[in-house]
Amino acid sequence: MSTKRPSPPPKHDRPTKEGPTVPPPSVPNTPVTAASRTTFPPHPVTYGRSVDTTDTITLTGLRVHGRHGVFEFERQRGQDFIIDVVLTTSTAAAAASDNLADTIDYGALADSLAHIVAGEPVNLLETLAQRLADACLADPRVIDTTVTVHKPQAPIAHAFSDVAVTIRRSRAL
Repeated sequence: MSTKRPSPPPKHDRPTKEGPTVPPPSVPNTPVTAASRTTFPPHPVTYGRSVDTTDTITLTGLRVHGRHGVFEFERQRGQDFIIDVVLTTSTAAAAASDNLADTIDYGALADSLAHIVAGEPVNLLETLAQRLADACLADPRVIDTTVTVHKPQAPIAHAFSDVAVTIRRSRAL
């Protein structure tokens, strides 16, 4: 018969000047004193790891009339395109300040994207998606973006609900 040794108690960080002090897990018959308290770092708790402060801002369903496509009738009549974008950024500064200047203005972003879709025609959805991604990355606070261009009225001879191209682009390091 083997005897299992009990696991040692977890080690606690030394108290610091930051954050509240809390007692370590209680050990029976051990008094809690100021010297035995552990102080944890302020929020967010990192425990020596880097904090992921990347958040996302999503704009979904931006509908804009454009004249993109490889066929002449698509360029003459045009059709609606639906744009979805996801921006990876940090919203920490905006959350702290509650100031629009500290975040991505999604109203201004929608205007910029709509201008591109309604503007100069291109043959391929891939080209349009790249132009939209470039516009998203023009703001230096955007780390990367995912852009989806939907063409629900594409000239396809079969019943379908949507055709879309999705690209993901990151800022050059």
